Amino acid sequence: MADVKISAAQVKELRELTGVGMMDAKKALVEAEGNQEKAVDILREKGMAKAAKKGDRVTAEGLTFVTVDGDKAVVVELNSETDFVAGNAEFNALLQNAATTILAGEPADVDAALALPFGEGTLGDEIIRTTQVTGEKITLRRFAIVTKTAGQSLGAYTHAGGSISVLALLEGANEEVAKDVAMHAAAIAPQYTSADEIPSEVLEHEKSVQMASEDLAGKPENIKEKMVEGRINKFKAEISLVDQAFVKGDGKETVGAYVAAKGGKVLSFVRFQVGEGIEKQVTDLAEEVAKQLNA
Repeated sequence: MADVKISAAQVKELRELTGVGMMDAKKALVEAEGNQEKAVDILREKGMAKAAKKGDRVTAEGLTFVTVDGDKAVVVELNSETDFVAGNAEFNALLQNAATTILAGEPADVDAALALPFGEGTLGDEIIRTTQVTGEKITLRRFAIVTKTAGQSLGAYTHAGGSISVLALLEGANEEVAKDVAMHAAAIAPQYTSADEIPSEVLEHEKSVQMASEDLAGKPENIKEKMVEGRINKFKAEISLVDQAFVKGDGKETVGAYVAAKGGKVLSFVRFQVGEGIEKQVTDLAEEVAKQLNA
C-alpha cells in the first residue's frame, strides 16, 4: 500500500461522523487510502462506529456537577439524549472525571477541555468512548472555573442529584453563608448578580413591553412613565440576586442584606441548569413505530 498522507481535518471529519477515537479514525483512513466513505465502512465492519449518525441528535438531558479543590471550584454540564443514560454509572463516572480533569487543567474553553490529556488519550476521546458504550450521544456542553482569593468565600451547591448546580463567590462572610447564597440561586434562578449588570437593551425591551400594557392604555404619558418606572424597578429586583428576597428568610430580607449582616458582599455566581436554552426534540411515538414497521 502506498504511503497516504492523512490530514488532521480528515481525521476530525471522520471522528465527528462516526464517533470513534482519533487513532482509530486515522488508521481507518490510512487503510481506506484517504477515502472517507470507505473509512466509515471499515469502522462499521469492525463494529467501532456505534456512535455514528448521532451527530444531529439533541442532547438536552444530562447532569451538572460541582467539585471543589482548595481555593478553586468548577461546575460542569454534561449532556446526553435521555435521562436514562444520565443516570447510569458510566455517565456519572465520566461527569466526575471531566470535572476533576478540567479543574486541574484550567482550559480556556470547551475545545481546550476536550483536548486535555486523559488516560491514554484525551478527555474528548473518553467522551466518545462513553458514547459508544451507552449508545447515545454525550457532549460536554459547558463549564466554569471559579477561584477565590484570601478573604473571599466560595459556596457550592448541587440540587436534585445534578439537575442544577451553583457556585457563589463572596467577599468576606464564610463558606456556610456562601453555600446559602448558592442554594438560593439554585431555587430562585436569578439572571444577574446585581441590577448594575442588567444590559440596557434588556431594560429597554421590558420598558417597551410595559408601556404597551393594556392597563395603561389611555393614561397620560407622564403617568404611564411613572408607573412603568415602578414596574421596571420591580423587574430588576426580581432578576438580580442581591435584590431578591432571601429564600431562607422571612421574605423581607434581601440576599444582599443577609450577606451584609454576615460581614460579606456577593461578588458573583454561576448557575447551570441541565438543558436550559436547548430546544428539545419532541418525538411522536406512533410515528416512530410506524417508521420501524415500514422500514
